[in-house]
Amino acid sequence: MNPLIAPEGARHDARCALSVNVNKVALLRNTRHLGIPSVTRAAQLCLEAGAQGITVHPRPDARHIRADDVRELAALMKAWPQAEYNIEGNPTQNLMDFIREVRPHQATFVPDSEDQFTSDHGWQLPADAERLRPLIAECQSLGVRVSLFMDPLPEAMPQVAALGADRIELYTERWASAYGTPDEDAVLARFADTARAALAHGLAINAGHDLNRDNLTRFLREVPGVAEVSIGHALIADALELGYGETVRDYQRCIQRAYAG
Repeated sequence: MNPLIAPEGARHDARCALSVNVNKVALLRNTRHLGIPSVTRAAQLCLEAGAQGITVHPRPDARHIRADDVRELAALMKAWPQAEYNIEGNPTQNLMDFIREVRPHQATFVPDSEDQFTSDHGWQLPADAERLRPLIAECQSLGVRVSLFMDPLPEAMPQVAALGADRIELYTERWASAYGTPDEDAVLARFADTARAALAHGLAINAGHDLNRDNLTRFLREVPGVAEVSIGHALIADALELGYGETVRDYQRCIQRAYAG
């Protein structure tokens, strides 16, 4: 087990893990037919620099991550037993086929439509509950942990727990948009309240979407129990300037500062 990834039920001050979403590497590669930049090479360089996981979101239109990427990354991750492989997507579309085939460490269920530009909301409970329940159970029967992509709604946490999910992933775009504005404190308090409600109901916490080197430290400092952040767009954009290795190390420094003192 990766010592930087808190197991379910562990103390909630354990250090947050960094999972790198490599979708944008695939998006750039797909603009030509040369096979570069390599998605698997990007993942390897991030792991070598200290990332604790790799995330992919293979959409039905394969506009970035493709089926071969999912399989090649699964093969790569076998050489990194201390790291985690997270596959996210809508379980009513193409996600479950990948889960059944490669059995990643974690499946993150995201309620995207097939033509959605990017994730922009969490699951609606109880409306989505009954279609999610059997899919959560199936993943867990395969040994795959399930995280539900959720808006910061403290009142929804008992319903997530009742479905049997292991974790939530807090959809953090609202925090990113509020950062540096007069709304920053109030928005962050809402995320902290949701995290406390999740922990109280036995759920572990992930977070992701528009987190970056500016807004990450305060989020982790004030939102309790975040076990993992999944960062893609900002991290890959930073890597265009800094390189994968230095970018991952800088994000790890941002995480470490949240725990300093």
